[in-house]
Amino acid sequence: MSHNYNRDLYKILETDYGATAAEIKTAYRKLVRLYHPDVAGKNADAEKFKEIQEAYEVLSNPAEKEKYDIVHGYYREKLKKEFEKKNEDSKKNYNEFIKKAKTKVQQETKNEQKESFSQSINDALDSLFHTQNKRNTKKGAKSSPQPVDGDDIKTDVTISPVEAVEGTIRKVNILHTEPCPSCEGRKFINGEQCSVCRGIGQIQSQKKINVKIPKGVKQGSKVRVRKEGNKGQNGGKNGDLYLIINIEKDKYIETNGSDILITLPVTPTEAALGADIPLEVLKETITVKLPPLTSSGQKLRITGLGIENKTKSQRGDIIITVIIKMPDKLSEEEKQLYEKLKNCSNFDVRKDFRNAR
Repeated sequence: MSHNYNRDLYKILETDYGATAAEIKTAYRKLVRLYHPDVAGKNADAEKFKEIQEAYEVLSNPAEKEKYDIVHGYYREKLKKEFEKKNEDSKKNYNEFIKKAKTKVQQETKNEQKESFSQSINDALDSLFHTQNKRNTKKGAKSSPQPVDGDDIKTDVTISPVEAVEGTIRKVNILHTEPCPSCEGRKFINGEQCSVCRGIGQIQSQKKINVKIPKGVKQGSKVRVRKEGNKGQNGGKNGDLYLIINIEKDKYIETNGSDILITLPVTPTEAALGADIPLEVLKETITVKLPPLTSSGQKLRITGLGIENKTKSQRGDIIITVIIKMPDKLSEEEKQLYEKLKNCSNFDVRKDFRNAR
C-alpha cells in the first residue's frame, strides 16, 4: 500500500511526534467516537474519519510508522540535528540526504525488501558523512573533531546575614550534563534510538562539593569555582560553577555596610527596670546594658563591634532597636500584679494626646 508521507499524520490523530503504539491507539479510539459515521451521530464526518483511518493505518503499523517518521516527522528532525553537527555545508548536504532517504522508501515499498529500513537510512547517512569527510580532506581541513568548552553552571545558594558577614562553607549538590558515553552525543546507534540516553544525546550526573563562601559577600554576588561546570568535549576546557548568593531575610538581624542592625525584643519589666541582656553576635558574646525606663523603638549603639571594614582598618558598630513585647498569656498572679500596678500608678500616658477632631 502506498501512502502520502507529506501529510502530518500525528497531527491528524491529535497526538505528539514519537507517540507510542498505545498512545496512538488511544488517540484513534477517541477520534472514532467523535467522527465515525456509525458512532458519532450528528457530529459524524465521513471525510475526516477517512483521513483519520488512513493515518492510523500508517502509524499503527511499526514498519510503515518507521518509514514515515524517517521521511517526514519526529525521527527526521533528530537526524537533521545530528547531521548539522557534523557538516559545515549542512543545508545543501542534508537536502541531498533526504532525497536519498525518500528514494530508499520508494524502492522498499515497490520491491518489498526485507532488510531493515532504518539500516538503509543509516547506510545513506554514513555514506554522506564519508563523502563530506573526503571533501574536507581535499580542502586540507582537519578530520578530527574540534575541542568544545563545557558550559558554565549557575546555582542559587541561600545564606544567613551572619554567614554573609563571617563567611561559611556550604555543601552544594551540582547537576552536570555531559555527552552520552554510549552514543557519544549522536543520539542514535545503528539507526536506533540510543537506549542509554533515550535519544537525548546527553546524560546527567550529580556531584556534591564543599564551597567556601568568603566573608562580606553581598546580595546577588557570585562565587566562582573553577572547572566545576559541565565537562568539555574533545579536549575542551571544563566550564565553571557560579554560586549566586541570596541572603535570607531575618526579622531580628541585618547588615548595613559595616554596621550590624539588631532588633531586640524585651519584656515590659526589663524595659521598666533595666537589664543586662547577653547577646551572641559574630561568635562573640556581648552584654547589652538596657537602661531603666527604656521605650519601645529606642536605639542603643555599641561601637567597634560590628563588621570589619578593610578599607578603613576598623570595625563598624552594632545598632540595637528595642521593641517591648507582651506575653501571649498572663498567669493569674501576673494579672493580680498588673492590677496592683494599675491602681498604684499615677502615670498619664495620654497626657499630651489630642483626640482627632
